[in-house]
Amino acid sequence: MAGLKTVIFPVAGMGTRMLPATKVTPKELLPVYDTPLLQFAVREALDAGATRLVMVSHPSKTAIEDYFGPCDDLLAELQSKQKDALVRAVRATNMPADVELVFVMQHEQKGLGHAVLCGSDAVLDGPVGVILPDDLILGAPALAEMADAFDERTMGSLVAAQRVPRDKVSSYGVFDCADGDATVLPAKGFVEKPAPRDAPSNLAAVGRYVLSPAIFDALRATGEGAGGEIQLTDAIAALGRVHAYRFSGTRYDCGDKDGLVRATLAVQEQRGRAHLSVAAE
Repeated sequence: MAGLKTVIFPVAGMGTRMLPATKVTPKELLPVYDTPLLQFAVREALDAGATRLVMVSHPSKTAIEDYFGPCDDLLAELQSKQKDALVRAVRATNMPADVELVFVMQHEQKGLGHAVLCGSDAVLDGPVGVILPDDLILGAPALAEMADAFDERTMGSLVAAQRVPRDKVSSYGVFDCADGDATVLPAKGFVEKPAPRDAPSNLAAVGRYVLSPAIFDALRATGEGAGGEIQLTDAIAALGRVHAYRFSGTRYDCGDKDGLVRATLAVQEQRGRAHLSVAAE
Protein backbone atom coordinates (compact mmCIF):
# COMPACT_ATOMS: atom_id res chain seq x y z
CA MET A 1 0.00 0.00 0.00
CA ALA A 2 1.22 3.52 -0.72
CA GLY A 3 -0.19 6.61 0.93
CA LEU A 4 -2.77 7.31 3.62
CA LYS A 5 -5.78 9.55 3.08
CA THR A 6 -6.32 10.44 6.74
CA VAL A 7 -3.97 11.06 9.65
CA ILE A 8 -5.25 11.76 13.18
CA PHE A 9 -3.26 13.94 15.61
CA PRO A 10 -4.30 13.60 19.29
CA VAL A 11 -3.36 17.08 20.56
CA ALA A 12 -5.86 17.68 23.39
CA GLY A 13 -3.47 16.94 26.26
CA MET A 14 -2.55 19.65 28.75
CA GLY A 15 1.22 19.10 28.59
CA THR A 16 1.70 19.00 32.35
CA ARG A 17 5.19 17.45 32.04
CA MET A 18 6.33 20.65 30.33
CA LEU A 19 4.93 23.23 32.76
CA PRO A 20 5.34 26.17 33.18
CA ALA A 21 6.19 26.49 29.45
CA THR A 22 2.79 25.02 28.54
CA LYS A 23 0.77 27.32 30.80
CA VAL A 24 -0.33 29.37 27.77
CA THR A 25 1.47 27.64 24.87
CA PRO A 26 0.30 24.18 23.75
CA LYS A 27 3.10 21.66 24.08
CA GLU A 28 2.68 20.82 20.39
CA LEU A 29 3.76 24.38 19.51
CA LEU A 30 6.92 24.37 21.61
CA PRO A 31 9.90 24.96 19.31
CA VAL A 32 12.40 22.32 18.36
CA TYR A 33 15.22 24.68 17.42
CA ASP A 34 13.31 26.89 14.93
CA THR A 35 10.15 24.86 14.20
CA PRO A 36 7.15 23.95 16.38
CA LEU A 37 6.92 20.27 17.21
CA LEU A 38 3.55 19.92 15.48
CA GLN A 39 4.96 21.24 12.21
CA PHE A 40 7.31 18.25 12.00
CA ALA A 41 4.35 15.89 12.53
CA VAL A 42 2.28 17.60 9.83
CA ARG A 43 5.17 17.36 7.37
CA GLU A 44 5.46 13.65 8.12
CA ALA A 45 1.75 13.12 7.47
CA LEU A 46 1.98 14.94 4.14
CA ASP A 47 4.98 12.82 3.18
CA ALA A 48 2.78 9.76 3.81
CA GLY A 49 0.24 11.06 1.27
CA ALA A 50 -2.41 12.37 3.66
CA THR A 51 -5.11 14.62 2.20
CA ARG A 52 -7.06 15.10 5.44
CA LEU A 53 -5.42 15.96 8.75
CA VAL A 54 -7.65 15.56 11.81
CA MET A 55 -6.57 17.48 14.91
CA VAL A 56 -8.30 16.07 18.00
CA SER A 57 -7.86 19.12 20.21
CA HIS A 58 -9.39 20.86 23.25
CA PRO A 59 -11.36 24.14 23.32
CA SER A 60 -8.64 25.74 25.49
CA LYS A 61 -5.98 25.17 22.83
CA THR A 62 -7.08 27.71 20.22
CA ALA A 63 -3.44 28.58 19.49
CA ILE A 64 -3.10 25.39 17.43
CA GLU A 65 -5.89 26.45 15.07
CA ASP A 66 -4.46 29.98 14.97
CA TYR A 67 -1.04 28.63 14.03
CA PHE A 68 -2.38 27.08 10.83
CA GLY A 69 -4.69 30.03 10.07
CA PRO A 70 -4.14 32.98 7.70
CA CYS A 71 -1.60 35.66 8.59
CA ASP A 72 -1.94 38.23 5.79
CA ASP A 73 -0.72 41.19 7.83
CA LEU A 74 2.44 39.38 8.91
CA LEU A 75 3.19 38.26 5.37
CA ALA A 76 2.62 41.75 4.00
CA GLU A 77 5.01 43.21 6.59
CA LEU A 78 7.70 40.65 5.79
CA GLN A 79 7.27 41.12 2.05
CA SER A 80 7.53 44.90 2.37
CA LYS A 81 10.93 44.40 4.05
CA GLN A 82 11.98 41.82 1.44
CA LYS A 83 12.50 39.13 4.09
CA ASP A 84 12.01 36.32 1.59
CA ALA A 85 13.33 33.50 3.78
CA LEU A 86 10.87 34.41 6.55
CA VAL A 87 8.02 34.67 4.03
CA ARG A 88 8.78 31.10 2.93
CA ALA A 89 8.95 29.92 6.54
CA VAL A 90 5.56 31.43 7.39
CA ARG A 91 3.95 30.10 4.23
CA ALA A 92 5.18 26.62 5.16
CA THR A 93 2.62 26.64 7.99
CA ASN A 94 -0.21 26.72 5.43
CA MET A 95 -1.82 23.53 4.18
CA PRO A 96 -1.36 22.62 0.51
CA ALA A 97 -4.44 23.39 -1.60
CA ASP A 98 -5.39 19.69 -1.84
CA VAL A 99 -5.14 19.03 1.92
CA GLU A 100 -8.01 19.56 4.36
CA LEU A 101 -7.38 20.42 8.00
CA VAL A 102 -10.21 19.39 10.35
CA PHE A 103 -10.50 20.20 14.07
CA VAL A 104 -12.47 17.93 16.43
CA MET A 105 -12.80 18.62 20.15
CA GLN A 106 -12.04 16.10 22.89
CA HIS A 107 -13.69 17.76 25.88
CA GLU A 108 -12.63 15.13 28.44
CA GLN A 109 -9.29 13.34 28.70
CA LYS A 110 -10.27 9.67 28.55
CA GLY A 111 -7.15 8.19 27.00
CA LEU A 112 -5.51 7.83 23.62
CA GLY A 113 -8.12 5.37 22.41
CA HIS A 114 -10.87 7.87 23.21
CA ALA A 115 -8.97 10.62 21.40
CA VAL A 116 -8.64 8.52 18.23
CA LEU A 117 -12.32 7.58 18.45
CA CYS A 118 -13.26 11.27 18.67
CA GLY A 119 -11.79 11.70 15.19
CA SER A 120 -13.70 8.79 13.64
CA ASP A 121 -16.43 10.83 11.94
CA ALA A 122 -13.82 12.89 10.06
CA VAL A 123 -11.92 9.91 8.62
CA LEU A 124 -11.90 9.21 4.89
CA ASP A 125 -12.13 5.68 3.50
CA GLY A 126 -9.27 3.26 3.98
CA PRO A 127 -6.61 2.75 6.63
CA VAL A 128 -5.92 5.67 8.95
CA GLY A 129 -2.64 6.96 10.31
CA VAL A 130 -2.11 8.28 13.83
CA ILE A 131 0.81 10.51 14.84
CA LEU A 132 1.60 11.45 18.43
CA PRO A 133 3.54 14.72 17.96
CA ASP A 134 5.38 14.24 21.28
CA ASP A 135 7.38 11.52 19.53
CA LEU A 136 9.59 13.34 17.04
CA ILE A 137 11.24 10.97 14.58
CA LEU A 138 14.09 12.50 12.59
CA GLY A 139 15.55 10.92 9.47
CA ALA A 140 13.39 8.96 7.03
CA PRO A 141 9.66 9.84 7.44
CA ALA A 142 8.41 6.99 9.62
CA LEU A 143 4.72 7.16 8.72
CA ALA A 144 5.50 7.06 4.99
CA GLU A 145 7.66 3.97 5.56
CA MET A 146 4.81 2.37 7.48
CA ALA A 147 2.18 3.27 4.87
CA ASP A 148 4.28 1.54 2.24
CA ALA A 149 4.66 -1.56 4.45
CA PHE A 150 1.01 -1.84 5.54
CA ASP A 151 -0.93 -4.73 3.96
CA GLU A 152 -4.69 -4.52 4.54
CA ARG A 153 -5.10 -8.22 3.70
CA THR A 154 -2.86 -9.48 6.49
CA MET A 155 -2.63 -6.63 9.04
CA GLY A 156 -5.10 -5.10 11.45
CA SER A 157 -2.45 -2.62 12.57
CA LEU A 158 1.14 -1.63 12.03
CA VAL A 159 2.70 0.14 15.02
CA ALA A 160 6.10 1.83 15.19
CA ALA A 161 8.37 0.02 17.63
CA GLN A 162 11.75 0.25 19.31
CA ARG A 163 13.60 -1.57 22.06
CA VAL A 164 13.56 0.18 25.45
CA PRO A 165 15.27 -0.67 28.76
CA ARG A 166 13.33 -3.34 30.64
CA ASP A 167 12.80 -1.00 33.61
CA LYS A 168 11.01 1.51 31.30
CA VAL A 169 8.43 -0.83 29.73
CA SER A 170 5.68 0.24 32.14
CA SER A 171 5.51 3.57 30.28
CA TYR A 172 4.66 1.92 26.93
CA GLY A 173 2.50 -0.49 25.03
CA VAL A 174 4.64 -3.62 24.68
CA PHE A 175 4.60 -6.28 21.96
CA ASP A 176 4.67 -10.03 22.48
CA CYS A 177 7.08 -10.71 19.61
CA ALA A 178 9.76 -13.24 18.88
CA ASP A 179 13.27 -11.78 18.82
CA GLY A 180 14.47 -10.77 15.40
CA ASP A 181 15.88 -8.01 13.28
CA ALA A 182 13.15 -7.97 10.62
CA THR A 183 11.62 -4.58 9.85
CA VAL A 184 8.07 -5.94 10.28
CA LEU A 185 7.40 -8.36 13.12
CA PRO A 186 4.04 -10.10 13.72
CA ALA A 187 2.99 -9.96 17.37
CA LYS A 188 1.14 -12.61 19.34
CA GLY A 189 -0.09 -9.92 21.74
CA PHE A 190 0.10 -6.25 22.69
CA VAL A 191 -0.09 -5.10 26.32
CA GLU A 192 -0.45 -1.57 27.71
CA LYS A 193 2.00 -0.46 30.43
CA PRO A 194 2.93 -3.87 31.89
CA ALA A 195 5.06 -4.18 35.00
CA PRO A 196 8.65 -5.06 34.01
CA ARG A 197 8.32 -8.55 35.46
CA ASP A 198 5.17 -9.20 33.40
CA ALA A 199 6.24 -7.61 30.09
CA PRO A 200 6.37 -10.11 27.20
CA SER A 201 9.38 -8.28 25.71
CA ASN A 202 11.11 -4.91 25.72
CA LEU A 203 9.86 -4.02 22.21
CA ALA A 204 7.72 -0.95 22.82
CA ALA A 205 5.23 1.07 20.79
CA VAL A 206 6.24 4.55 19.63
CA GLY A 207 3.74 7.20 18.54
CA ARG A 208 3.06 6.16 14.93
CA TYR A 209 0.23 3.87 13.86
CA VAL A 210 -1.36 2.66 10.63
CA LEU A 211 -4.73 1.14 11.48
CA SER A 212 -7.48 -0.72 9.70
CA PRO A 213 -10.75 1.27 9.67
CA ALA A 214 -12.17 -1.58 11.78
CA ILE A 215 -10.25 -0.04 14.71
CA PHE A 216 -13.15 2.32 15.38
CA ASP A 217 -15.61 -0.52 16.05
CA ALA A 218 -12.96 -2.12 18.27
CA LEU A 219 -12.57 1.15 20.19
CA ARG A 220 -16.33 1.47 20.69
CA ALA A 221 -16.30 -2.00 22.25
CA THR A 222 -13.25 -1.31 24.43
CA GLY A 223 -13.83 -0.61 28.10
CA GLU A 224 -11.58 1.23 30.51
CA GLY A 225 -8.07 -0.16 30.76
CA ALA A 226 -4.84 1.00 32.39
CA GLY A 227 -5.30 4.23 34.33
CA GLY A 228 -9.09 4.00 33.97
CA GLU A 229 -8.77 5.21 30.35
CA ILE A 230 -9.76 3.83 26.95
CA GLN A 231 -6.46 2.50 25.68
CA LEU A 232 -5.68 2.33 21.96
CA THR A 233 -3.39 -0.60 22.73
CA ASP A 234 -6.33 -2.65 24.05
CA ALA A 235 -8.40 -2.01 20.92
CA ILE A 236 -5.46 -2.89 18.66
CA ALA A 237 -4.95 -6.15 20.56
CA ALA A 238 -8.67 -6.98 20.34
CA LEU A 239 -8.67 -6.28 16.59
CA GLY A 240 -5.86 -8.78 16.08
CA ARG A 241 -3.24 -9.18 13.35
CA VAL A 242 -0.92 -6.81 15.22
CA HIS A 243 2.42 -6.02 13.62
CA ALA A 244 5.38 -4.05 14.94
CA TYR A 245 7.42 -1.85 12.61
CA ARG A 246 11.09 -1.10 13.31
CA PHE A 247 11.47 2.37 11.79
CA SER A 248 14.77 3.63 10.44
CA GLY A 249 14.78 7.14 11.93
CA THR A 250 15.78 8.39 15.38
CA ARG A 251 13.06 9.03 17.94
CA TYR A 252 13.05 11.83 20.54
CA ASP A 253 10.53 11.98 23.39
CA CYS A 254 9.61 15.66 23.21
CA GLY A 255 6.98 15.33 25.91
CA ASP A 256 9.99 15.32 28.23
CA LYS A 257 12.11 18.43 28.86
CA ASP A 258 15.42 16.68 28.35
CA GLY A 259 14.09 14.95 25.24
CA LEU A 260 13.06 18.31 23.79
CA VAL A 261 16.57 19.66 24.37
CA ARG A 262 18.14 16.61 22.71
CA ALA A 263 15.81 16.99 19.73
CA THR A 264 16.68 20.70 19.46
CA LEU A 265 20.39 19.92 19.38
CA ALA A 266 19.83 17.26 16.71
CA VAL A 267 17.82 19.65 14.52
CA GLN A 268 20.41 22.37 15.05
CA GLU A 269 23.07 19.98 13.78
CA GLN A 270 20.91 19.10 10.77
CA ARG A 271 20.39 22.76 9.93
CA GLY A 272 24.13 23.38 10.24
CA ARG A 273 24.98 20.52 7.87
CA ALA A 274 22.39 21.76 5.36
CA HIS A 275 23.83 25.29 5.52
CA LEU A 276 27.36 24.01 4.94
CA SER A 277 26.15 21.90 2.02
CA VAL A 278 24.46 24.87 0.35
CA ALA A 279 27.49 27.11 0.98
CA ALA A 280 29.77 24.58 -0.67
CA GLU A 281 27.76 24.46 -3.90
